[in-house]
Amino acid sequence: MTSIDHAAHAANTPYPVRFTADGIIFRTATVADPVPDGAQLLTAAGIRDVENYILFAILPNGEFEDIRLGETFDLRAKGIEAFAYFQADRSFNFTIENRQMSWGKNLISGKTLRALAGVDACYSIYLEVRGGHDRLITDADLVDLDGKGIERFITVVSETTEGLGTLPSADQRFLEAHQYVYEILDEAGINGLILKNFPLPPGKFDHDKVDLMIQLPVGYPDASVDMFYTLPWIRLKATGAYASCADVAQFFAGANWQRWSRHADWRPGIDGVRTMVARANLAFEKAC
Repeated sequence: MTSIDHAAHAANTPYPVRFTADGIIFRTATVADPVPDGAQLLTAAGIRDVENYILFAILPNGEFEDIRLGETFDLRAKGIEAFAYFQADRSFNFTIENRQMSWGKNLISGKTLRALAGVDACYSIYLEVRGGHDRLITDADLVDLDGKGIERFITVVSETTEGLGTLPSADQRFLEAHQYVYEILDEAGINGLILKNFPLPPGKFDHDKVDLMIQLPVGYPDASVDMFYTLPWIRLKATGAYASCADVAQFFAGANWQRWSRHADWRPGIDGVRTMVARANLAFEKAC
């Protein structure tokens, strides 16, 4: 077969594509043109009045790409391309796990969000609420995307092993941004967030690093967080003594932690792990 024959054969090869109008149910169709425009793709989906619809390509990374009626899309990549279409004149943007997506209706269901995120029932979907509790979105819930700003969703493993809790998304972002290595231990309903190898002010204590524990009570982040704890116990190098109000043991998860009694008002919706880390750093700097 000559190169011309190959080209002719490729031009006549039907390309399988998938279409969805709800993000959940997909149906397969074929398109003869390897580089169709948006109108051709909508026609292949069985749409007649294509001018009344909007079309998105669902990219391999899960993001949505807007395709105008006269804009072409190359189908010659490997695999079956997927598209979403809506009878509407505008789209609504949102993010899920920092991936930008668009939707052709102001309402979107939790079930659709789960399908678009590509996660199964082992994960929970949350709507990020800045300065407050993230809102759990069940499969049956509908979220209005027509509010101010862009709605942001996160997925959280809902089937966790014993002793592992889930932090609010703001805390997770803070810990990840500062590259803290941490674990969460549970005892009697209280979560102990342990930051591993937390650095201390150079030369001030008889250790350079400690495990720093912050106890998160039931109702956190609205419930008040107070003291923090360290292992191993540390003494001031200058005096060989424990710092003021840091000489009492607190038993937690099989270990006696050094309790640092430091108190301040708690501001629900504002304070969190970031606050407690700042308090600990300040206490270590000022310890005497």
